[in-house]
Amino acid sequence: MVESNTTMTDNTTSKECAEHSAPVKVHHNHTGKKYPWDAETQGWILGSFFYGYIITQIPGGYMASRIGGKLLLGFGILGTAVFTLFTPMAADLGVVTLIVLRALEGLGEGVTFPAMHAMWSSWAPPLERSKLLTISYAGAQLGTVISLPLSGIICFYMNWTYVFYLFGVIGIVWFILWMWLVSDTPETHKTISHYEKEYIVSSLKNQLSSQKAVPWASILKSLPLWAIVVAHFSYNWTFYTLLTLLPTYMKEILRFNVQENGILSALPYFGCWLCMIPCGQAADYLRVKWNFSTISVRRIFTLVGNLTKGSAYRLYAELTHLSLRPLCNCLPRYAGILLGITNTFATIPGMIGPIIAKSLTPDPCNITLFCITSSSIAFSFLVQNTIREWQTVFCIAAAINVFGAIFFILFAKGEVQTWALNDHHGHRS
Repeated sequence: MVESNTTMTDNTTSKECAEHSAPVKVHHNHTGKKYPWDAETQGWILGSFFYGYIITQIPGGYMASRIGGKLLLGFGILGTAVFTLFTPMAADLGVVTLIVLRALEGLGEGVTFPAMHAMWSSWAPPLERSKLLTISYAGAQLGTVISLPLSGIICFYMNWTYVFYLFGVIGIVWFILWMWLVSDTPETHKTISHYEKEYIVSSLKNQLSSQKAVPWASILKSLPLWAIVVAHFSYNWTFYTLLTLLPTYMKEILRFNVQENGILSALPYFGCWLCMIPCGQAADYLRVKWNFSTISVRRIFTLVGNLTKGSAYRLYAELTHLSLRPLCNCLPRYAGILLGITNTFATIPGMIGPIIAKSLTPDPCNITLFCITSSSIAFSFLVQNTIREWQTVFCIAAAINVFGAIFFILFAKGEVQTWALNDHHGHRS
């Protein structure tokens, strides 16, 4: 979308790695309109999504606990899909219009995980939560695996506007299927078997609270909750860093073209998708067959991730992700609210990164780094745009994840908190 002379030019691209692209010139489309946005403008555009996204985290969790997650999630995604379709038009109308549109997209997307978690609190039996949660959350990784290379192909052979049109239409189709097939609870599902419904309902009856008022003070004073906040923040630091930096690293340092870039940038997420589902199965197996406690299982997974080195650093982030929600998993009634709280803090890396990057990377050869979602520590090592500095960025992200894992191991719990139950007796998750 951006004219090449407003970002990094070819003669400032790192020469440490040789070109990987085939020497044969392949015809590709150049009809997509380009805009003369400087790095600061691009930073505001990228960050604007998160300013909307952070607003609906806690309200989304609260609303999901009141009206159910089906309608909230459905209309949230529908709104995002519709705004996605209008993105090319908004870009033509100007930067302010595009920023407002992306903020509105964030508002709709912000209810996603709180609503999903609220729904799982009514559907997931305690000893199957790790398995079911990882299957559903693995969809985020699978979506990235598909969308990155597909977007690269679309941009190469068509133009960038069709990326927004395609995914906007897919979102609308998803909404229709969602409203047709999904129910908030087993009791309201039209095709569930009697046996399965009774099994789910009976497995959750001891953990459901009938109290109507949300114990906000007790929630905010809960140390296990803050353990999840720290771990979730650390995970998102890694997630946003890779999501925004990896394509730039592939292009400017490793020098892959747009098609190769899309495929290679998707590979870590493909590995995550393959890893998450068996990890969820293994977590439940340890609890059911070996009688491991919930917190013990999550500490084991966190430690395994902590010891992971080199290329498996991304796996570490995913293993940490499996441990982000032990308290939420144990508190079905407030699952959406708790997820909203943790995700509010975990959105901060995406909000502040694009704006801070501009002020800390004044050298023109580093303008393409406007999208990094880390702090000034990471930016200060990007001045020369070499492989060594990029490795430092990734190591810093890994170190932050290790800190989050240690904090989680020390302070997280695996039992329902007393303030979440009327009888004030905890139950194992």
